[in-house]
Amino acid sequence: MPEPGTPVPGGNLPEISESGSEAQSIVVPRSPLALRRNGVLIAAVAAGGLLIAAIAMAEPAALAAAGVSASSGPAPSASGLPLPGSPLPGSPLPGATGQSSSPSPSPSPSPSPPVAVAFDGTAAVGALFTEKHGKLEHFCTAAVVGSPHENLVMTAAHCMQGRRLGSDSTVTFAPGYHDGKFPYGQWLVREEFVDSNWQKYQDANDDFAFLLVGRPGHRIQKHTGGETLEVNAPLPQQAEVIGYPDTTNLPVKCDGPVTRLRLKGYRQMVFDCGGFPNGTSGGPFLTHVSRKTGRGDIIGVIGGYQQGGDTSSVSYSAMFQRNVENLFKRASA
Repeated sequence: MPEPGTPVPGGNLPEISESGSEAQSIVVPRSPLALRRNGVLIAAVAAGGLLIAAIAMAEPAALAAAGVSASSGPAPSASGLPLPGSPLPGSPLPGATGQSSSPSPSPSPSPSPPVAVAFDGTAAVGALFTEKHGKLEHFCTAAVVGSPHENLVMTAAHCMQGRRLGSDSTVTFAPGYHDGKFPYGQWLVREEFVDSNWQKYQDANDDFAFLLVGRPGHRIQKHTGGETLEVNAPLPQQAEVIGYPDTTNLPVKCDGPVTRLRLKGYRQMVFDCGGFPNGTSGGPFLTHVSRKTGRGDIIGVIGGYQQGGDTSSVSYSAMFQRNVENLFKRASA
């Protein structure tokens, strides 16, 4: 895995906006706070570091209006050349082998395990950045989720620990980001909503967060569309997982089966596919993805057990159950 901390050539950080596609200079993070592969749960930050709104629950009708389903059964980008070091769309990430570690003893070789490939991105999934010394640092992945006010994105809770939000927030979300371009602008992250068990104990089964983005009255979903939140998704099933590695300027995606992690005390899903290193935390697990829009049903985000996985070849997610549904109601009230 390449060493983080290497800046990508570019200029200073321009004024943050919610439109436009001007290229920015990006540097990969030095801080371990956002790394999904360190395998260490980060200690809780002071209460001032998280802005948790105690908001009354919305009526069930509001949840239905947002497209949330409790399933009991099966459901523009800017042009530009890749920056130096970025893989071309359709190519596997550097270091991914795509081959089994040892040859099969049978006459016919075993199928190669799936490996994530780089692509130009999709409108409703994007990269999270923080501003530091006039530069943008990428640290995690997030996805727009359909909601009544059309202003919510979803990521892993561990991504947001220690991040400054509010009126002087340094965190932005860039939907559809690729090749140093921001086709749908940069959206200020103003507020975060996490489960109380995460806030108190950093419970891996509650490693998810909803983020309120954009200035009041501005609706990101009008520009990007949104993924449909699904709780109690049946397993196993096929999913597409998307993430933004720290070491490239293109997102990666991989299709494969999502299964349940059989480990006592954990309500987790597991996804086996190479090519999801640091920076991909918060990336969505999508099912029933539309070929036309690129949107689907979001059933998980990279996080949870081992903060999403100690290696780039196995990714985890907390299972979306009533805890996610209740948190969504708070965030969208």
